[in-house]
Amino acid sequence: MRKILITLAASLAATLSLTACGADDSTLVVGASPLPHAKILEFVRDNLAEEAGIEIEIREFDDYVLPNEALASGDIDANYFQHLPYLENQMEEKGYEFAHGEGVHIEPLTLFSDRHATVEDIPDGGTVVITNDVSNQYRGLKLLESSGLLTNVPEGATVLTLTDAENPKGLQFEETMPEVVVQQLTDPAVDAAVINANFLLNAGLKADDALAVEAVEGNPYANVLVWEEGTDNAAIATLDELLHSAEVADFIKQEWPNGDVIPGNAE
Repeated sequence: MRKILITLAASLAATLSLTACGADDSTLVVGASPLPHAKILEFVRDNLAEEAGIEIEIREFDDYVLPNEALASGDIDANYFQHLPYLENQMEEKGYEFAHGEGVHIEPLTLFSDRHATVEDIPDGGTVVITNDVSNQYRGLKLLESSGLLTNVPEGATVLTLTDAENPKGLQFEETMPEVVVQQLTDPAVDAAVINANFLLNAGLKADDALAVEAVEGNPYANVLVWEEGTDNAAIATLDELLHSAEVADFIKQEWPNGDVIPGNAE
């Protein structure tokens, strides 16, 4: 009787494992932000995957925390939502052991305002909403520097470490979760917001309408496909190859012709 119970338990564990991730080596469960990542994966799934011999199940996430947790727990086979500096920060902070491919696309960071028509209109002491995510916060500060609002921002700076010399306008910063930043635009107390592009797209905004847009040349923030270190799954390698195909690059250019999403690795 005990032997039967052990066999049943082992069978159940195997079934649950297959349910959590792909049922075989050609089927991948991939976590992604709705835009643009899931939309890009949908194009691959519907147009390229079958001929390449793989199947893709897309699982959407609305934040930047859960996709890596899901990958670490084995609930998904890979994720596609983050750039390399964010990934490296998460691996160092949380001990994840992940591997990644080359950059697939870049989503330039943007500065938006519902109150002001130009960067020059932002007053001394104005309030700027910015992500509380460390890697993207530094990126946002560099965008503000290139816009003339900050000066000589040092590597790794945060809103808490800025000096008066680096913040000559005395800007006030409101830190919040990246998915919430765009919602703060309509707050009459907010002068501007630094918005991550995928949340920009979710809100129906366009980079063309931003006060400032992050430079693409030399940009290290290309988004990558990520999987568990040591994973031996040919389907993941195939998906990564498809994401770097000319067909995907053409799709990105056609879907986001205004530069909200730019294919390739700009470094």
